[in-house]
Amino acid sequence: MSDYNWCHNPDCHKIETQSRVRGSGDNKVLRTVKIRSGSHWRSNSIFDYFCNQNCLMQFLNKFKDEIAQTYSVKQPSETPIKVKKEKYDTHRYRYTDNGYERYATVGTRTTIERNNE
Repeated sequence: MSDYNWCHNPDCHKIETQSRVRGSGDNKVLRTVKIRSGSHWRSNSIFDYFCNQNCLMQFLNKFKDEIAQTYSVKQPSETPIKVKKEKYDTHRYRYTDNGYERYATVGTRTTIERNNE
C-alpha cells in the first residue's frame, strides 16, 4: 500500500492555491493535493484522505445524501450508564444596592459512570 493518498474531494484540483500549481512554461495546471498517510498527530485521521478542512467540508456537502443513505440510522442507540449525584457547599453572588453580595448555597454535581460491559 502507498504511503500517500490523493485528496478525496473531487473539486480539490479546482481550488486556486500556489501549492496546487504544477507544470512548466505555458503548460500549468492545478493538481489535486497529495497527502502523506499518517502524517497527522492522530493515526487513522480523516486528514489522511483530505488535504484540509475546506476540502473535507466541500466533500461532505456534495455527498451528504449518499453518506446518509449508506450509513443511515433507523433507531436511536443507547449506552447503559449509572448516574451519581452528590451535594457540595458552594457560593453564589447576588446584586444588591451596595453591589454584589456573596452568599452560601448547596450545589448538586451529577456524574455519569459507564457500566463495564
